[in-house]
Amino acid sequence: MNTDISVIELEKRLSAGEKVNLIDVREVHEYEEFNLGGTLIPLGELPNRVDELEDLKSQEVIVHCRSGMRSNAAKQFLMQQGFENVRNVLGGVIDWQANFGS
Repeated sequence: MNTDISVIELEKRLSAGEKVNLIDVREVHEYEEFNLGGTLIPLGELPNRVDELEDLKSQEVIVHCRSGMRSNAAKQFLMQQGFENVRNVLGGVIDWQANFGS
């Protein structure tokens, strides 16, 4: 079952010190302005860098972007590559900053 994740749930898990496999699919300049601490793999580079994530195929992978659109595309791509549990952060960084500031 692939259910997406809210920024509220993600923040609770990060605050609790839980290790999550968080992938940021925004561009470098966006990541440098503000990031949630995830691994930066811009959406356009994902097909060429998917091998870097091979060890995570059976684990939960959480993808995020600015609004949730690019990360939803990343989620679909990763699922096509055989990833079993990919979750998109609904509302992305926009929602995060609306709830928690920057």
